[in-house]
Amino acid sequence: MHPDIGQVVLEENLNSFDPKVRRSNLEKLAAQVRAGYITIPAPKAIVNLHYHTFFSFNANNWSPSRIAWEALKYGLEIAGIVDFDVLDGMEEFLSAGELLGLKTVVGMESRVFVKELSDKVMSSPNEPGIAYFMAAGCFQYPPIGSRAEATLKQMSQTARLRNIAMMKRINEYLDAVQLDYEKDVLPLTPAGNATERHLLLAYDKKAKEVFGGDMVKITRFWGEKLGIPESEISAMISNTPKFHETIRSKLMKFGGVGYVPPDSGSFPTLEDAIAMIKAMGALPMIAWLDGTNPGEEDTVAFLELLRSKGVVAVNIIPERNWNIKDPDEKALKTKKLAEIVHTAREFNMPISVGTEMNRAGLPFVDDFNAPELAPYVTDFINGARCIFGHTLLARYADFGYFSEASLAEFGDDCARKNAFYTEIGKYAPSLEVRQKL
Repeated sequence: MHPDIGQVVLEENLNSFDPKVRRSNLEKLAAQVRAGYITIPAPKAIVNLHYHTFFSFNANNWSPSRIAWEALKYGLEIAGIVDFDVLDGMEEFLSAGELLGLKTVVGMESRVFVKELSDKVMSSPNEPGIAYFMAAGCFQYPPIGSRAEATLKQMSQTARLRNIAMMKRINEYLDAVQLDYEKDVLPLTPAGNATERHLLLAYDKKAKEVFGGDMVKITRFWGEKLGIPESEISAMISNTPKFHETIRSKLMKFGGVGYVPPDSGSFPTLEDAIAMIKAMGALPMIAWLDGTNPGEEDTVAFLELLRSKGVVAVNIIPERNWNIKDPDEKALKTKKLAEIVHTAREFNMPISVGTEMNRAGLPFVDDFNAPELAPYVTDFINGARCIFGHTLLARYADFGYFSEASLAEFGDDCARKNAFYTEIGKYAPSLEVRQKL
């Protein structure tokens, strides 16, 4: 097989739901690199630590192995995956990094209840007290039978129950188009962890089945159910990302027929999430939105509260705060971006950045050459290196960020601790060297 043709086939096979197929094809691609058939660029000082995989939802249906391969081809210095409520891609992604000689890290995202801000909206729109929250530098699962394991299972189960409740409400409203969670939704996932975006895909697919692909009937149906003129639906329906976001906005988000409002028990408390993350040896990290909501607008107070609880890092999606058409909105959000970066510096909190890629149209990596991001690139690179340094030493030397050895060495000196892990994170020793650490 010609190497070029073989590469295309092997890359597509990286998205198989069969983990053995993914690994086999990644090994073949790595062999082609070693043989000189595929040229890989030298790593650049560019990072993306926030790619969602197909274990929650990736717009390209990319697996952890595919993301590692694409990051290698691009020349990222460090790549990281983040999935909602599960660590299903953790071992695969870390192993892929070892095989490819790529620095890899793993995170997890969920939502938590912050009682001190129960009356304020933060990163979860229209949901006071609810914040998106993350674990950074994951390298192992919670201890079996532990409270941490129970919290992780609760996160996954909560997401499933909310999805099913949402689906039932939407089914009732759509009438002619009905989904079965087990038959129509779960087959779209490799491990049964469905999200709202899987529901969108399933409803789009089911409508086409119900109306036999008749675009006139499909357009009329969606126009009626979404309350949008058929002419607009007709113009939109071929633009799948825009069409799906419209369905999501009209049916699933706040005010939609399928929206399931959270209550005080819908998500784990911030304290329980932090305890779970620390039990895994990972870093508790807040997922900051854009600083414009009431809970986030006082940046110093917000991070002070979180730090007092044990949060040590900040996640940012920079694209939200600078790549904006409206000049007034852009001015406000770039100002808030500056605030969060400067406050994180002051509080010695590493910053993790990325582009998510859980929606079509999002870039593969942030534009580190954008003038609006230029003042913060060093923060982004150092944050990624710190998290990778922790991951490397946690896996091979029992010297992770919260290990007993690290606490004995650094105590409460976060500045010195971060500098140490950042320095370690500059390097990517071979597998042989890692195994000797």
